[in-house]
Amino acid sequence: MSLKNQTNLQNGDKFYETERLILRPMAVEDAEFILELYNSPKFIRYIGDRYIRTVADAENYIEKRFLPQFEKLGFGNYLILTKEGNHKIGGVGIFERDGLEVVDIGFSLLEGFEGKGYAYEAALKIKSVGMNDFGLTKLSAITTKDNASSQKLIEKLGLKFQRFVKIPNDPEELMYYETE
Repeated sequence: MSLKNQTNLQNGDKFYETERLILRPMAVEDAEFILELYNSPKFIRYIGDRYIRTVADAENYIEKRFLPQFEKLGFGNYLILTKEGNHKIGGVGIFERDGLEVVDIGFSLLEGFEGKGYAYEAALKIKSVGMNDFGLTKLSAITTKDNASSQKLIEKLGLKFQRFVKIPNDPEELMYYETE
């Protein structure tokens, strides 16, 4: 069964491929996956609790947070699917974030898919899409001080540590990276 047969996405939604992955815009139909991902211990520890406790909460989050950015900017949060097995494994995207002047690249994976290069592969593709397809000249990234694997991935993407920052509604000081 093809990916298009499994989704109810609107015409015009853009899919991207890498060697091992398919990236497509997050859709309301991904609510169960978002519920699982956003409640995983590492997501809550390193990214934060989004207080998504039900499928309905996840649907609302997608409708209020993800879809408007796609409508406004043409890019946003993409679902990461494996080509082999068509597994939903994570999310990657470029986001407008309160408190940051430069759009932010971010990524998260289910724990069972970490350490296999998927996050780097997906983030590298989305970085390229942002720069080449949407004309972005700069990207930023933020992470916690104790998330060494995220720091390494951000640096591998070519972003350099600039300073520590705080973003609205988050008391934690975060590491801020930017492309040069």
